[in-house]
Amino acid sequence: MPEITQQQVVDYIKGISVLELSQLVKTLESELGVSAAAAMPMAMPMGGGAAAGGAAPVEEKTDFTVTLTEVGGNKINVIKVVREVTSLGLKEAKDLVEGSPKPVKENIAKEEAEKIKKQLEDGGAKVSLK
Repeated sequence: MPEITQQQVVDYIKGISVLELSQLVKTLESELGVSAAAAMPMAMPMGGGAAAGGAAPVEEKTDFTVTLTEVGGNKINVIKVVREVTSLGLKEAKDLVEGSPKPVKENIAKEEAEKIKKQLEDGGAKVSLK
């Protein structure tokens, strides 16, 4: 069996959809008995340390992640908006909405992130930008 390098794993992850990545994370969580949610806060200090080094703060402030925190009372409208902004199919969008809190769209410009946030909030959801 050939040895797989870290770069091959990174290249594979870059090439898959958000839904496939979500499924991969769930599989890894169950197989390894870990939680990705617990690892995320640990990554934040590392990013903050890199930001203190120089030009990195400008980059971090231009990339935002729109995270669906609560669906609210009108789940159908929220699913419609998620489908519109992500190009996901009905089932994938429904799974994303029902699995909230989850990122809807990552590494996007501030203007686009605010537009998506407004659309989701108009649909009845609660959203955060990071």
